[in-house]
Amino acid sequence: MTKYLAKAKDKNTFISALHFLFGTEIAEMPLDQKTILNAVKEAKEKSKKRNFAQSIELVLSLKDVDMKSSEGKLQEIVELPHSSERQNKICVIASGELALKARKANTDLVIERSDLEGLAGKKKELRKIANEYDFFIAEAPLMPLVGKVLGPVLGPRGKMPIPVPPTADIESLLAKHRKTVVVRLRNQPVLQCRVGTENMKEEEISENVLAVLRAVEGKLKKGIKNIKFAYIKTSMGPPVKIKP
Repeated sequence: MTKYLAKAKDKNTFISALHFLFGTEIAEMPLDQKTILNAVKEAKEKSKKRNFAQSIELVLSLKDVDMKSSEGKLQEIVELPHSSERQNKICVIASGELALKARKANTDLVIERSDLEGLAGKKKELRKIANEYDFFIAEAPLMPLVGKVLGPVLGPRGKMPIPVPPTADIESLLAKHRKTVVVRLRNQPVLQCRVGTENMKEEEISENVLAVLRAVEGKLKKGIKNIKFAYIKTSMGPPVKIKP
């Protein structure tokens, strides 16, 4: 079964395997950093070396969560304590001075009003932008146009822009969202997100894991008791359970 989990080619296959193996297990999820650190170390040790830095991922399976309720639509933006080499790509939609400041701050992509209007109806280009960038920040006055043009491709992906005033400190916002992850439930009680890369210090990865766990715990009715099991894994390695 471990080999099957490690070779799962897509997220759904991986999740199905976890449910098959541990579907009836009830566990108290430890939140202490030492326990998490041990799981991170084990996950890195069990992962074969690749010619690139693999992502470190956290997988949570929840229990007693009504997927039709607001709790089942959980979507939380979590700022991690430590950033990795693989930082988020950010698109800023703005005009005038804010657009100028965004370019000076080395934003990955700046879309001005005229650019946005030119993208209307160009589905292929819109999908490419939606897939390529992790976060979108938009000048508040442009939000109606953003919703009309980009809404259809960003909404389903959970990437609707964060509205900011024209006077926003864009440099600080970029620094924050470079190391931010989105934790989101999608049709089933399982959460999965990147918490670092394997070349980061193990202590830093464990602190990132702890930040996500605390954020998720705070959004669940029963807190930590709603977490059935949790795993740490590299992007291409076998999962390792966080256990006491």
